[in-house]
Amino acid sequence: TGSGQQSVTGVEASDDANSYWRIRGKSDGSCQRGTPVKCGQTIRLTHINTGKNLHTHHFPSPLSNNQEVSAFGDDGEGDDLDIWIVQCSGTYWEREDAVRFKHVGTEVFLSITGEQYGHPIRGQREVHGMPTANHHNYWKAMEGVFIKPSIDPAKHDEL
Repeated sequence: TGSGQQSVTGVEASDDANSYWRIRGKSDGSCQRGTPVKCGQTIRLTHINTGKNLHTHHFPSPLSNNQEVSAFGDDGEGDDLDIWIVQCSGTYWEREDAVRFKHVGTEVFLSITGEQYGHPIRGQREVHGMPTANHHNYWKAMEGVFIKPSIDPAKHDEL
């Protein structure tokens, strides 16, 4: 049921190679590589293995009947329903912080509860959008590559 787009699921293992997402700016290029992500900044999350963006729209999710979250687009190019706001407590999203992602277009929070799929993806949990902020909306980066900002070539003082 639902939109027919690629499912987004959650697993317990933090080292699952299919669980890696790249943080990107909106399509206007507003996020330079290595620049810290500000709390309140809008981002896109692009799945490393498929190149599809984290996406949501007004379709009910198949297990919980919340809002469906899917993977959409090709090679990181999707549409305006791929944009999320990072909600965190400080100035920047820090490596150890739990954050929330609020969808710009539909105002739901990226969430995961206990609903698990059966065959063919047995044990994977449904990721969905919920209308209210609660303990099911917190996310934390467990692994990843954190890139330092590039050195400004104008300030380079070596020969």
